[in-house]
Amino acid sequence: MQLSSMKSPKVKVGECAILQIYQGVVMHMTGIIVRMISVGMMISSAGGVSGQDYPNKPIRIMTGAVGGGADFTARLVAQGISGPLRQPVIVDNRPSIAGTEIASKAPPDGYTLLVTGNSVWTRPLLSKVSWDAVMDFAPVSLIERVPYVVTVNPSVPATSIKELIALAKAKPGQLNYASGGTGSSTYFATELFTSLAGIKLVHIPYQGNAPAITAVISGEVQVATYDVGLVAPHVKTGKLRALAVSSAQPSTLAPGLPTVAASGVPGYEAIGTTNMWVPAKTSAAIVKRLNEEIVRFVNRAEVKERFLNGGVEVVGSSPAELAAYINADIARTSKLIKDGGIKSN
Repeated sequence: MQLSSMKSPKVKVGECAILQIYQGVVMHMTGIIVRMISVGMMISSAGGVSGQDYPNKPIRIMTGAVGGGADFTARLVAQGISGPLRQPVIVDNRPSIAGTEIASKAPPDGYTLLVTGNSVWTRPLLSKVSWDAVMDFAPVSLIERVPYVVTVNPSVPATSIKELIALAKAKPGQLNYASGGTGSSTYFATELFTSLAGIKLVHIPYQGNAPAITAVISGEVQVATYDVGLVAPHVKTGKLRALAVSSAQPSTLAPGLPTVAASGVPGYEAIGTTNMWVPAKTSAAIVKRLNEEIVRFVNRAEVKERFLNGGVEVVGSSPAELAAYINADIARTSKLIKDGGIKSN
């Protein structure tokens, strides 16, 4: 029987029953379809949150000024992960802490990344900033590390760490050291050295690494602890004298140099790192995807060589390993600040 052929308003009893059954089936099926659509939308939404469709638009990496160590790393990583992610990865250079501030307030969707160094968690220990390193960021990977080298002006009568310590103890407060400013990585590296060695060096802050190293070369300042890549050319030409490397173990980046720890300051270790973060609450799936692509890229032989030529050692850690490193360094640096009565300038 076709419902469209019914012309009489009077319906027989049997036909009425059939009509009621038909209407019931239609309503039941409609309910099922509605529920299926709802579930489908939920699954689709969950897929977006979990990172199943990530990325589907360009990604930007916030980092420091052009030409800096973090900029070098950010650009290499951007080139390396854009292909596998099938999206452009753009490096957005911002001066000072601007990039960190922008990244801390960005949506947690994986499209704003931050590549920078230790200052993300050390600066808040001394200065009032707009972010909290632990609460506002999720770690992705410790990409690289760089040991520092303790150097002196060649006129300083010290050819080893032990001789430098002896000289500082013989002339308390008469030797000074350069840094890029209170709270910088090299500042904390030197303060840790003086604390463990039981000596006093006068801090002379400069506006950046280049003027600080120039000051030591000119003899304006006697001591500087800086990235091996920055001081190596000056050591090679005899403008600086290298005494020891700051890493816990001897470094291939500073062949022949002993460690500070093995030179009379047991327990000493200080390294600079370059890391990647995303805003807090970014999904674990997105963090995992980014980490996998970074680790895969930096462990390629030709990439490792390029990093080494730039004066850094590749790491490519897991998010958990970076988090553990940050927590340990915060504890160590906080103690150094408290014990030394260190305050921001």
